[in-house]
Amino acid sequence: MGQLDRNGRRRVGVVRRLVLITVPYLWLLALFLIPFAVVFKISLSDIALAIPPYTPTAKDGIWTMLSGLDFENFVFLTEDDLYWKAYVSSLQIALISTLLTLLVGYPMAYAMARAPGEWRATLLMLVILPFWTSFLIRVYAWVGILSGEGFLNQFLLWTGLIAEPLTVLNTNTAVYIGIVYTYLPFMILPIYSALDRLDGSLIEAAEDLGCSRLKAFWLVTIPLSKNGIIAGCFLVFIPALGEFVIPSLLGGSSTLMIGKVLFEEFFSNRDWPVASAVAVILLLILIIPIVLFQRNEQRQAEAEQ
Repeated sequence: MGQLDRNGRRRVGVVRRLVLITVPYLWLLALFLIPFAVVFKISLSDIALAIPPYTPTAKDGIWTMLSGLDFENFVFLTEDDLYWKAYVSSLQIALISTLLTLLVGYPMAYAMARAPGEWRATLLMLVILPFWTSFLIRVYAWVGILSGEGFLNQFLLWTGLIAEPLTVLNTNTAVYIGIVYTYLPFMILPIYSALDRLDGSLIEAAEDLGCSRLKAFWLVTIPLSKNGIIAGCFLVFIPALGEFVIPSLLGGSSTLMIGKVLFEEFFSNRDWPVASAVAVILLLILIIPIVLFQRNEQRQAEAEQ
């Protein structure tokens, strides 16, 4: 009887594990793999004056559709300088923005984690507070701040630091400011979470063993908050790479980013196959580093065991 009970509990445990595993995989299948398959199929199609604006489609028959697919659009992307320059420019802007966000966000997260307990909830709310306002409105606000007659130039002229207005709007500098401001909470929150769980006695032990406060911070605090730093960098870098609204409003026509190119191909040129090819390559650029990082973390975890 006891053996039957144990077998029954094992079966229930197996069923629960299967349910827990199946739900996220179904979510991934419905919201990522199937849409990606559709976009990838469109990227192998040809542009057409029809609805939808590409051919072949499923209504032409499965065999006709499959035989009509090719990699012509991906070859076109390699031949046109506009696309690879947009990828390089987007990577540069996203990397620099992520670094700037880290430099601004880490001290803020550290100060929050070291603040008195009764103040932490308030500080956390202040970090989240910008999300209560529309993203578009917040970006438009920076247009008024950074323009030639905006608040920034008026303040600098009033203090006498400059003799004539600075040109900040419609430059990459404005894009960096917009991205850092917009995605700063995504950097602060995971770092704060990692620092909040940090055992303060480890810092005290390092100082007792002869480390200065700065050296203890570099040798203990930074390594132990590594997971929060990596998570924050991913949360900033991934959306910044494909950003469209910020470079369009703050960067102007001189800022080349792949998100703007993607929008133009879809809605201005109506070239869905090329736009889908651009999106597929952008997705691969994002997925490959994440997969490599996860494998490296898994290997390190296995080595420690």
